[in-house]
Amino acid sequence: MTRKSGPSTTRRGLLKGALAAGGAAVVGGAARAGNGDPAILEPQPWRTSLGDGVDAHPYGMPVEYERHVVRRNVPWLTADPVSSVNFTPLHELDGIITPNGLCFERHHGGAAVIDPGMHRLMINGLVDTPMVFTMEDIMRFPRENRVYFLECAANSGMEWRGAQLNGVQFTHGMVHNVMYTGVPLRYLLEAAGVKTAGTWILAEGGDASAMTRSIPIEKAMDDCLVAFKMNGEALRAEQGYPIRLVVPGWEGNMWVKWLRRIEVGDRPWHQREETSKYTDLMPDGRARRFTWVMDAKSVITSPSPQKPILHGPGRTVITGIAWSGRGTIPRVDVSLDGGVNWHRARMDGPSFDKSIHRFYYEFDWDGRPLLLQSRAMDSTGYVQPTKNQLREIRGTESIYHNNGIQTWAVNEKGIAENVEVS
Repeated sequence: MTRKSGPSTTRRGLLKGALAAGGAAVVGGAARAGNGDPAILEPQPWRTSLGDGVDAHPYGMPVEYERHVVRRNVPWLTADPVSSVNFTPLHELDGIITPNGLCFERHHGGAAVIDPGMHRLMINGLVDTPMVFTMEDIMRFPRENRVYFLECAANSGMEWRGAQLNGVQFTHGMVHNVMYTGVPLRYLLEAAGVKTAGTWILAEGGDASAMTRSIPIEKAMDDCLVAFKMNGEALRAEQGYPIRLVVPGWEGNMWVKWLRRIEVGDRPWHQREETSKYTDLMPDGRARRFTWVMDAKSVITSPSPQKPILHGPGRTVITGIAWSGRGTIPRVDVSLDGGVNWHRARMDGPSFDKSIHRFYYEFDWDGRPLLLQSRAMDSTGYVQPTKNQLREIRGTESIYHNNGIQTWAVNEKGIAENVEVS
């Protein structure tokens, strides 16, 4: 039997009762209906005139009020923007997917613009049949769709010796997360026939810098992709159009863009980008090499120096991202007092392997200063370390693989600053 609600328990009745009592309750600082925010009554122009038609913008762009949401660089970091980096505006994003136009760029010879009809991918070396693939050839192989993060090994590198850059875009913005569409690399290698002695591959880019990196054959045959689309559309020029290598969970320098050649060999090549660069200098003067995997890491993106608390005391939402090159992120904890006490954050959205995860923590801010931190734990049980824990082992001379816990100090006015706590 269906039970009918009486007048006093219907949704309409509840709303009428609330209004009769003097307006809706305050939620998150919203004005009471009875107080009358004049903006709700003013005849704004968008309500009185027609907007653009469907053909006005053949390729959709953000509205003018979001023009500030862009990649930014730090001019003094490098000598020339052709071999430099810009940063993803993490503080302006939500969810787990990075829009294509906001994915950070890292170039060693500028962004190559390649005619796909003229582009070729060669596989040579220790193979049965050296092969050259056109783009049309590659598109005939079975393709897969995978969501992965890409993080530069130098992300947060300026923070090894202490708080340096005042903005999450600049401390952590060399990371993005997209859906790649591509052909598993193993299909192409199998077509060429890898010889038994083939234990490494050398991936080479087609840009002016001819970026090259050695990759173990086990990784190449496992989950690497030769990708041609991201988030459903063709790669942007700055992201490696027409094809790039995807090396899930490993440092971004190995994700060779404008991929033109893969050589199979029986040992690593020890190229510049894996000897003098992308090695980890230790306190005793020795350097760790082949530290490819990006360990579990997290950061609060809001509040942060570029995203202060503007609404004052009251209900406040903390949000951030976490990722690991070894799996998923089942848990993130948040601290309001610099790591003295920890609170379990709420994970929300898809949880993909080697992908960014989104977390939230809602609380009532009383207006007192905060020391905000986040700490990730990945699916292997690895827990994100503090910066001091990292320095005890790695020292302060390194550049790469800084996954230490980040601290934002929030003052009574809601302004956040990059700090460190001992």
